[in-house]
Amino acid sequence: MVTIGGVACGPVTISESTSAGWVSVAIGPLPLRCWWSPPAGCRRDIDNISIENRAYIVLPEVFGVNAWVRSVADRLAAQGIPALAVPLFARTAPELELAYESCDLAQGRAHKDATTASQILSDVSAAVAWLQQRCPNAAIDLAGFCFGGHAALLAATLPQIRHSFDFYGAGVSRMRPGGGAPSLELLPQVSGQLTCVCGSADPLIPEEDRTTIRSALAAADPSGKRMSYIEIDGVDHGFMCEARGSFDADASALGWQLMLA
Repeated sequence: MVTIGGVACGPVTISESTSAGWVSVAIGPLPLRCWWSPPAGCRRDIDNISIENRAYIVLPEVFGVNAWVRSVADRLAAQGIPALAVPLFARTAPELELAYESCDLAQGRAHKDATTASQILSDVSAAVAWLQQRCPNAAIDLAGFCFGGHAALLAATLPQIRHSFDFYGAGVSRMRPGGGAPSLELLPQVSGQLTCVCGSADPLIPEEDRTTIRSALAAADPSGKRMSYIEIDGVDHGFMCEARGSFDADASALGWQLMLA
């Protein structure tokens, strides 16, 4: 057991759901190839899954719905929470699965540059509708990483999202996918909860950006009850991902503690 920022964090068991697999979410303008991981004992193709209170949408890094992103959904399902990992590049690379190499990063960034905020919101809305059909009594939480973290801030503006977790979402104070004012300016449209988490050693979110994010969240929610900013000292970009050299076990444990709380 470790403690970070006053929060006690334990390890999260990595356990794959035997019923997990690819599904086509065909609600909206185009089908989305998603990874669906229901809790153990639930059939992958069944509607109206009986769960206690929530389901998750997982938004990937620029590397697509790769093995690590699928493992996030599987780990949530192992905790009894249905999870749907949703692609962000369905229009340019619907089956993108990249590794964590420099050439893969360049390829992923090219697809990121071709993606717009309106497309992200459309696809997340389709995923929400699909989940609501299968888990009609569940509140929907969302977690995104890297570019998926930026997308998580955008998705927080959707009224159906109860709590959105933006893990090291770079650029939110400087730009919006597809153009327009920085995504951070959408905070007044967030009606649910939003948690932004990043490391102080993240070169993609320099100190100036982190200060801007912290200040914007405080201005949008002075009480700090709905919107929060968590900065972890000495932690680099990608700290949640075991497949990256920047993985940090203690910081990852905190991230999982936040998501499962």
